[in-house]
Amino acid sequence: MTSEKQHAAKDIAANGAPPNGPLMQAIVQDRYGTTDVLRPARTARPEIAENEVLVRVHAAGLDRGTWHMMAGRPYMLRVIGFGFRKPKNQVPGIDVAGTVAGIGTAVTRFAVGDRVYGMSRGSFAEYAAALEDKLAHMPANLTFEQAAVVPISAGTALQALSDSGRVQQGQKVLVLGASGGVGSFAVQLAKALGAGVTGVCSPGKLDLVRSLGADHVIDYTKGNFADGSHHYDLILDIGGNPTLSQLRRALTPTGTAVIVGGEAGGNWTGGFGRSLRAPLLSLLVSQRLTMLASKERGSDLERLAQHLLDGTVTPSIDRTYPLAQVRESMKHLEAGDVRGKIAITI
Repeated sequence: MTSEKQHAAKDIAANGAPPNGPLMQAIVQDRYGTTDVLRPARTARPEIAENEVLVRVHAAGLDRGTWHMMAGRPYMLRVIGFGFRKPKNQVPGIDVAGTVAGIGTAVTRFAVGDRVYGMSRGSFAEYAAALEDKLAHMPANLTFEQAAVVPISAGTALQALSDSGRVQQGQKVLVLGASGGVGSFAVQLAKALGAGVTGVCSPGKLDLVRSLGADHVIDYTKGNFADGSHHYDLILDIGGNPTLSQLRRALTPTGTAVIVGGEAGGNWTGGFGRSLRAPLLSLLVSQRLTMLASKERGSDLERLAQHLLDGTVTPSIDRTYPLAQVRESMKHLEAGDVRGKIAITI
């Protein structure tokens, strides 16, 4: 048996698929770790349940959450169900854009051939399975690459602004981490919803944040958003690590801070520790401090559709990589140099 066939047999056995089932090209990982755990393989095409859609993948999105799934950190992710010793889902990737290749018997919103995007199981592959309620029809003006980078990041930004932040027209909004995946959408959405926006980012990305529509930008290496000179009705803390007291100093007396993420902290809880303390402190002060537990919802894509169609929100793609170069794309993400999003083409 050749080495390729041996790997294919191993991957098929790991997925519990029949050896004579259709195969596909995919990126797989058998354990948690660095980018070295990612490898190309021929593996079984996913089977779908009655409420699922089989998507022929044209493009996939890479986000920080996929990195956490690759690394298995913080360890809390393993405890809450993503696989204790190894990933429960062997094929990584969530964001997906493509065409419908098959539908379950209970699916009513999609037909074979439809262009769709949303959240799936294992989008770093030629085919991916997705629940019907985690997909939406692609806006006609988007390419597959543009559509693929929208679902998780733009959905998170929308939930942070509207659901958790309760943003109102005319408010002053501060976005920490404005040049990243979620941040680049948050700046545009906040402007589209009628807010005045200040974005905080690194010096090499100030031009990007301005181009997204921010009214003001702060270079975090030179400026201090919490120096007391400005106060905001809403702060989105995306991937930053300010203390809760710093966030409070930058808020109006009744302002809201939404902690969307954070990369500091220990291996067990990562940035979640600060997120969990915020609601407790909020009980004692006039300001509202909360965390966002984002949800994967196709309905959010429907809410975003008009903004995407009229161009008030446009995906910002830093680079596009082919499937075979997922390792390289992940290293680029790790380096912290990404301006907006990364797309993977299949």
